[in-house]
Amino acid sequence: MRNTIATFFDVIAPRRARTIRTQKRAQADIPLTPAVHRLLGMDITTIMDYRDTAVQDLIRSLKYDGSRHAARLCAQVLVDFLMEELSEEKAYSPRRILLVPMPLHASRLRERGFNQIDIVLDHLPIEWRNGSTAAIAPHALIRIKQTRSQAHLSRADRIKNMQDAFTVPAPDTIRDTHIYLLDDVTTTGATLKSAAHALRAAGAKVTPLALARA
Repeated sequence: MRNTIATFFDVIAPRRARTIRTQKRAQADIPLTPAVHRLLGMDITTIMDYRDTAVQDLIRSLKYDGSRHAARLCAQVLVDFLMEELSEEKAYSPRRILLVPMPLHASRLRERGFNQIDIVLDHLPIEWRNGSTAAIAPHALIRIKQTRSQAHLSRADRIKNMQDAFTVPAPDTIRDTHIYLLDDVTTTGATLKSAAHALRAAGAKVTPLALARA
């Protein structure tokens, strides 16, 4: 019955091909390839290679189609990467570990209807959300500037576009924490740099992460 209903809805509102391909994939089909990029004077870690077709499908399905299956796969890949990172962190530092999603401006959120990174974090195991291993802090950072889309801007314009785009509404709640700041895709690093600057100014240690680099 479920397959019949899915087929019916595919006929009247076909799913994008990338989401159909992603739906058939498991975590083993998504290569984990961590890399550190020096961008705008800051180290940004990516955990997948955007040149891989499966990764492109995965991230586009997540970002543009709001695919829950894509979000689950991204969450699994993220846990695989962070497990060793956080184990080492906890062995040497008493800091609380927070996972902070890159926020959308309120108008962009209304337009899209979801924040793709929020969906990924919602699919993490409970111990990664309740503070046992890490805690999610979705409101630690707010985007206060309605920026233009970065997609077709030059490097210089991307940097200017993101200046003063973020604020930390409650600095006391993140002071002396270690924040893993998560975005879906980074290109020049301008968005992550601006967001990380606001968090660091509030007294947090920040590790910028992106699922991939385009």
